[in-house]
Amino acid sequence: MIIEESKKLSTQEKALRINLNRTIYGSFAEVGGGQDTAANFFKVGGASGTVAKTMSAYDMKFSDAIYGACDRYVSESRLISMIEHEYQLLPERLPHRMSETRFFAFADTVEILNFERTNQGQGWMGMRFQLAPLGPYNDCIIHVRLHDNDQLQQQVALGILGVNLIYACMFLTNPEEIMLSLLDGLTTRRAEIDMFRIEGSDFKNVDNRLMALKLVKNGLTKAAMFGPDGRVMQPSECLYKKNVLVLRGRFRPVTHVNVDMLLTSRRHFKNETDVDKNKIITITELTLNDLSMDGSIDEKDFLYRADIICSLGQNVLVSNYFEYYRLVDYLSKITKGKKTGLVLGVYALKKVFDEKTYSNLRGGILECFSALFGSNIKLYIYPALRQDNTLFTLDDFEKELPENLKPLFRYLMVNNKMEGIDDANVNNLNIISDNVLTMIRKGEAGWEKYVPHKVEEAIKEHGLFDYPQKGAKLVA
Repeated sequence: MIIEESKKLSTQEKALRINLNRTIYGSFAEVGGGQDTAANFFKVGGASGTVAKTMSAYDMKFSDAIYGACDRYVSESRLISMIEHEYQLLPERLPHRMSETRFFAFADTVEILNFERTNQGQGWMGMRFQLAPLGPYNDCIIHVRLHDNDQLQQQVALGILGVNLIYACMFLTNPEEIMLSLLDGLTTRRAEIDMFRIEGSDFKNVDNRLMALKLVKNGLTKAAMFGPDGRVMQPSECLYKKNVLVLRGRFRPVTHVNVDMLLTSRRHFKNETDVDKNKIITITELTLNDLSMDGSIDEKDFLYRADIICSLGQNVLVSNYFEYYRLVDYLSKITKGKKTGLVLGVYALKKVFDEKTYSNLRGGILECFSALFGSNIKLYIYPALRQDNTLFTLDDFEKELPENLKPLFRYLMVNNKMEGIDDANVNNLNIISDNVLTMIRKGEAGWEKYVPHKVEEAIKEHGLFDYPQKGAKLVA
């Protein structure tokens, strides 16, 4: 019987409630720094009702002998192999309990703070579980970043996280409630969850792209990511030591202008001497600010945009980094100093150079620019049309700057921190996405010529953006 709990229980209360529930039984496998989850169940008493086995293959050779050889021990692939191995042993060795037991296999593989404090504590945690005896299994996988500056405190945090994950999967059924309960007894100052995925027969209607959005929206992390196939990704694992090219936008919908911005900037980016052409990854970024409508986020509208971007084979980053310099700072830590490209329209660059934007910063525009341009970053500036239909490019930009900012602009240009996109398709600059969206919603003819063919197909096939097609299937 699954009971939803309205009152927040302590870690000890959760562990005890699981121990006293005779239908819950499973295995624990903890590798690396994460050795504290099973310990919580032993400390509260009654662990024999929950723990079939607990183990830690700390030595790499022992770990490989059990789970198979791998390139990286703190990785999602290693976590999955651990869960699969441990879960299949439960019905094999305990067939007499199958009709009355909800089996689970919990695992984590974690790197905690080293003695010199030169690393970032982080790791993978997950479990395979049943919601009913003899029922199908489900998987819940998370990636956690640990922010405590003490090894012991990181281990304590991992133990709390592990108990929260097991409890949530066994007693809660709403995916968002499961996700939000993971930090019970913790704060985001101590732990950050930047990837969450839940799947299986009991969660077949869950769109994990939406869960990625909710991670950011609910403050569990600042950024989450999913690929063109819609599968959620862990940003650090995907972008590690890559040359990243980012285009921020509303993409409502994607137009020929958005596509040309990515294609032309990528041509420029790959010609940089310190960019490895084989390690370029392009990202389209949606910020919470660009997703919000009157202060709230329309989840259906978000999925429309996600469907469109994914149909073009693009990776999507959902972030709460409204300021560009915060986004660049985040990416530079992941890419480990590899060159990053940022694609901006020329009018967006005007906001970057607007000193009023940084009135809340002690160092003003200089503090921002030290973070934005201090790393290995380059901005690619896309032209726009003025109201009088004349072209506005990076070459024209300096003329409109206040005198006190012109030397700063020249410094950035001389040091190859900015470059104008001079091969843009100027014939498309009159396309305004808001106008295209209005045409789609009203069923007006002619909007198709403003968007790529794949975008047109996706909108018509799925009835995206309220396209008025009789019988269209909306995204769930």
